[in-house]
Amino acid sequence: MLRYAIFLTSIGAAFAGTNSFETAQDFLKRNCEKCHHEKAAAGGFKLNLVSTKTSLQTDGEKWKSLALRVKNGEMPPRGGAVPTLDDREQFSQWVESAVRAEACSAGIGAGPSPIRRLNRDEYSATLRDLLDMHLDIGHALPVDGAGGEGFDNAAETLFLSPLHSEKYMEAAKFATDFAAKEYKSHGMIFEKKDHPPQLVLKRFLTRAFRRPVTDAEVAPYLTLFQAAQKQGEPVQPSILFALRAALVSPMFLYRFEPANESKEPRLLDQYALASRLSYFLWGSMPDEFLFDIAAAGKLQDPEVLQQIIPRMMKNDRSLGFTQRFAEQWLRTRELSTDKVPDAKLFPTYAASEDLRSDIRLQPVLFLREIFLQNLSLLNLIDSTHTIATKQLATLFDEKLPLNPNAASQPQWVELPKGSRRGGLLGMPAVLTVSSYPYRTSPVLRGAWILESMLGTPPPPPPPNVPALEETNPGSTKMTVRERLAQHRQNPNCAGCHSRIDPMGFALENYDAIGRWRDQDEGKPVDNSGELLDGTEFNGPAELKQVLLDRKDLFVRNLASKMLGYALGRGLTLKDGCAIDSIVAQVKSKDYKAQALLEAIVLSVPFRYQAGLKQ
Repeated sequence: MLRYAIFLTSIGAAFAGTNSFETAQDFLKRNCEKCHHEKAAAGGFKLNLVSTKTSLQTDGEKWKSLALRVKNGEMPPRGGAVPTLDDREQFSQWVESAVRAEACSAGIGAGPSPIRRLNRDEYSATLRDLLDMHLDIGHALPVDGAGGEGFDNAAETLFLSPLHSEKYMEAAKFATDFAAKEYKSHGMIFEKKDHPPQLVLKRFLTRAFRRPVTDAEVAPYLTLFQAAQKQGEPVQPSILFALRAALVSPMFLYRFEPANESKEPRLLDQYALASRLSYFLWGSMPDEFLFDIAAAGKLQDPEVLQQIIPRMMKNDRSLGFTQRFAEQWLRTRELSTDKVPDAKLFPTYAASEDLRSDIRLQPVLFLREIFLQNLSLLNLIDSTHTIATKQLATLFDEKLPLNPNAASQPQWVELPKGSRRGGLLGMPAVLTVSSYPYRTSPVLRGAWILESMLGTPPPPPPPNVPALEETNPGSTKMTVRERLAQHRQNPNCAGCHSRIDPMGFALENYDAIGRWRDQDEGKPVDNSGELLDGTEFNGPAELKQVLLDRKDLFVRNLASKMLGYALGRGLTLKDGCAIDSIVAQVKSKDYKAQALLEAIVLSVPFRYQAGLKQ
């Protein structure tokens, strides 16, 4: 496994060979037995729970939790002999590899499919497509927190609060009142004037619930219609009154899938798969085309799915997918909250909303173009093209071949030879979100690369470590690198910083809003770095080559993030087997972007439901 290859040339002799389980047990006894033996188990955890090889399969989550605490330095507690950072990482790596191997021994599993509420973006988009209502009606709803693999569409966090209930009632009334007055929305409900109320209701509920409905399911809404009629309401307002109830129904607000009562996994219901597909690539309900394919029973055909994916990506709705995924994966959503550059220090950024908008949208539109053109995913590491505008070209201080008639509009352009702007690491959004509001940070940038690009987040800093001292007025000016050198003299800091900082140093030529600079505090920028395995590099171009040499690690992380986003839940141990398969398929197709989407959509976790025994 390559997960920690960027740190270690191998998992080390300590955990190599056929006796690696015994070596792991020796590690646990030396470091954990004092507090976790059978008679005095601190925190209720007994070491004998993970003392057999079978426990790797039966108690994989315990092993995983144990390894994470060891890796993060939470265990063993300080005060006695503590294993080195290398030993902790080697142990954690072995556990992850061993647990996944056991989880995959029975093949790729379907995984859970929890009921999930539409998040507020999905709610707005669904109302938009249901009623042809182009308003952000979900903006009044509470913000959804991130869960699962770091996305706000994760079932684990999409609970229903009393505030949600109140807001949904208000939104439903607003939506039906709007539909009563607006021509297009009105036509989405009342397709033909001569349709009786029960046909009208059934047609709308089928679309709103995203599956065919029975007469029994229509009956309560017909009762509401009849009650309004008894109060003297005209026909259409009476129908709208009934439909208001549909818009606060769990069948509309939640994504339900028919329960699998059997013991074995099974293919998803056609309509449930249509919803999984549409909420993955559009963040909204299926369109009429997807409904028709589901009705014909052809949506589970792999060849049909392969043809549908490019069509869906060409639809304008896919912009919402790329924006939601990219901004949360890359954390660039934070540019509108706590990652805003200091206005006094960076007036160029503060003065222009157009520039700020271009900066935020550049990685989103870049990712979408890679999917639309079916380019290599490795363009995300380095590329000969980018998305640019006149504002961005000025910030880059580069002459770009923009169409002069649309210079203010984002364009896919070829970068000049020697440009420093290829790939994500040359984009101001990434460079700004991995800086402080007032200066650059090699630590934040190095950690961002490890976590967001390679999926190998560093452990959290140990407690009571002093922050990096800022330069005081009148004192000798030092570059950020010089101040970090002093910081790393602390033994508690040096271990982690030697893993994090080198990649951040390579990006020091970019200031805190992504402009190129050759000096910091009047001194030449030192952009050299060296990894623990001895790999040396200078500047962003050579750093990108380091990442390209580890491209499979990058693709695995991207596949993990996107599978978690597609499934709308946190990944399980068994999902790691599906990720192995997805990465292999992408690699076999020269890392093409649509190969990733195709492999995810055709994967067992995406197309199947788990059986009861799972």
